[in-house]
Amino acid sequence: MVSRKKKKTIKQTGKKKGTGRLPFVKVSVFLLLIIFVAFALYVKHLDRVIRQKFDGKRWSLPAVVYARPLELYPGLPLSAEKLEKELQLAGYRREDVAADPGGYDRHGDIVHLVTRDFYFADGLQKSVKLTVQFGGDSIESIAGSDSQQRLSLARLDPARIGSFHPRHHEDRIVLTRDDLPDLLVKTLLAVEDQDFYSHSGLSFRGIARALLANIRAGETVQGGSTLSQQLVKNFFLSNRRTLQRKFNEAIMTLLLELHYSKDEILTAYANEVFLGQDGARAVHGFGLAGQFYFRRDLEDLAAAQIALLVGMVKGPSYYNPLKYPERCLKRRQLVLDMMFSRAVIDEEVYQQARTASIETKGGTKGGFNRFPAFLDLVRRQLRLDYQEEDLTTDGLKILTTLDPQVQWQVEKNLAETISALEKRTGVSGIEGAVIVSSREGGEILAVAGGRKPLQTGFNRAIDARRSIGSLIKPAVYLTALVNGFTLASPVQDTSVNIDDGKGGTWRPKNFDGKEHGRVPLYEALAHSYNQATVKIGMDVGLGKVQQTVSDLGVDKEFPPYPSFLLGAAAMVPLEVSQMFQTLAAGGFYVPQRVIGSVLSADNKVLQRFGLSVEQRFKPESIYLLNTALQLAVKEGTGKSLSRYIPFSHKVAGKTGTSNDLRDSWFAGFSGDKLSVVWLGRDDNKPTGLTGASGALAVWGKIMQSLHAEPLDLLEPPGIEWAWVDPEILEMSGPFHHKKVKLPFIAGSIPKQIVETPLPVPENKKTDPGILDRIRNWFR
Repeated sequence: MVSRKKKKTIKQTGKKKGTGRLPFVKVSVFLLLIIFVAFALYVKHLDRVIRQKFDGKRWSLPAVVYARPLELYPGLPLSAEKLEKELQLAGYRREDVAADPGGYDRHGDIVHLVTRDFYFADGLQKSVKLTVQFGGDSIESIAGSDSQQRLSLARLDPARIGSFHPRHHEDRIVLTRDDLPDLLVKTLLAVEDQDFYSHSGLSFRGIARALLANIRAGETVQGGSTLSQQLVKNFFLSNRRTLQRKFNEAIMTLLLELHYSKDEILTAYANEVFLGQDGARAVHGFGLAGQFYFRRDLEDLAAAQIALLVGMVKGPSYYNPLKYPERCLKRRQLVLDMMFSRAVIDEEVYQQARTASIETKGGTKGGFNRFPAFLDLVRRQLRLDYQEEDLTTDGLKILTTLDPQVQWQVEKNLAETISALEKRTGVSGIEGAVIVSSREGGEILAVAGGRKPLQTGFNRAIDARRSIGSLIKPAVYLTALVNGFTLASPVQDTSVNIDDGKGGTWRPKNFDGKEHGRVPLYEALAHSYNQATVKIGMDVGLGKVQQTVSDLGVDKEFPPYPSFLLGAAAMVPLEVSQMFQTLAAGGFYVPQRVIGSVLSADNKVLQRFGLSVEQRFKPESIYLLNTALQLAVKEGTGKSLSRYIPFSHKVAGKTGTSNDLRDSWFAGFSGDKLSVVWLGRDDNKPTGLTGASGALAVWGKIMQSLHAEPLDLLEPPGIEWAWVDPEILEMSGPFHHKKVKLPFIAGSIPKQIVETPLPVPENKKTDPGILDRIRNWFR
């Protein structure tokens, strides 16, 4: 009986134990199910991250900005030294014998070069080999290097001068799989991932092999991560070393391999890999690295150069050939040994490569974002038509009007002249701004936003709004000429009292403190007489003068105070440049521009910024005014310009000085170029400089260095000439010692001055330029 009870008890106890295990199993299964679902959802999330980024726009491509293409022709005033400097800016490399695109050699006065393929707005221009012969400071002849056929014109591919990056400042040249040289691919796989085409993303054999190789070498010579893992790490993940990141890396690598082919992954890796730093710009991808370190396209790299780039993958900063050439050389040798041992290269190539020096070209920083003031103006103009995202992600190609030869002279002469002026005056902190444009076309060729050309930030050429002083006077006198005055009209340069509109009286004075009495109108402008100018302006009407300023291209409202007539109005140098551009163009409003055309990333033309012309003034009135501006340089406030530009060049210009010598201005034009110069201090304190003693000197040195062409104004029909004695404003013979020959609109010569009009001057211009031909359309 006892034994049966025990058995029964045992059975009951066993039943209870089995019943207790069941809930635990269920909970465990439920938890595992939750973990599996969570894991599946997380994997799906990672999968979505990969596909969204990899299927969409993989990289934000910055807009790339180019200078104008250099056009070579016999007779061009360009020395071999200046050509070489521009070739360096454009990323050309000097070689013993130029053979490949982007190379040049120079032997005395002969330069051989091979241009690179480039897409212009008018299509693809293929690479050509050129021989340029110089004679002194100009080009003597141009010929094809192979055919020796003489050429009348050759256009070089332009220098890349900057780009507009997104916030992370990455840059790259995106390549396709066909763009990747076979030698690069084999070397990369030999060093970084030998089993790339056979593994599924993770390679435990590769990890073991790398570990063994590192132990044998006594240092890290190989990595254990596959190319797919490295791409995931660089493309999708941060640099934080955590278990979660390693977990994500493994899962995302498998997913990447699941969705995309090996060639797609390899190409993405070649475009994404980080290979150095160029200031704030991060150099990504082998394509850009080849340009940055060697100034060569990837397909033109030698075995030693490819070995160097592949070796840098391990540590771009540590193995930077520009900073640590010895480390880089040692690393390159390890890569070359691996290339040879794995039959990537033969012994002959190996021996040549191992003895090759590290011939980096110092990076391409010489031309990259080298001209920040000009690039600032380009960006502002682009923002009128494009969103900021378009400029930093779509890979636009911006072909601009920048002339590096002009820009260099502007920067040099501005900085040197300011330093000399500071020593002479004892005033420090003087700053400046310069804008140079083509006289007829309005293309802005150079911009300086300060005396330090590489300094970014405040761009004085665009943002320094300062009183322009007597630069307003051409607008005053043009208004008078349009309203019946002549260059010989007598005006009174005597004291004047005007209600200032604030309950007080305004009494303007001349700069020399004197009154000059009765003078002809042209003399009042040439010598910048304030009192005569105010009387003329009040006579024709302040509103009409302000309308003239608007018609000249400065479309903004100014307070209607009489002080406006003496330049109390504030403008930026760019606005002054546009105002004088209309004068230089013969009364035609030609909007100044810095962009020629915009191309898409696939080289399709998106927009052209062509020549736009609108006639704003009659050519006869502009001709009279410009003649007076020539006299201002010949005998007026600008006569000291003869130290730089001969009188025979007949340039036209005007000085400007604000109250207390705070601002020094000079604006003028030659036969081919217009330039505006401003000098002043950022704190608006006096500089001790007038327009003639400050800005004029900068203007003269710049235009002298640019070999400014003589200004021969095209005389419009209906102009008559007469000799005038400026002191008595009566007829004068050509031999009178105080004579001056002045143009008049037909029928406007006063009877007391002359009885018979004089013949047209012998030096009348007969060869019309672009705007001269356009002017004929309006007749």
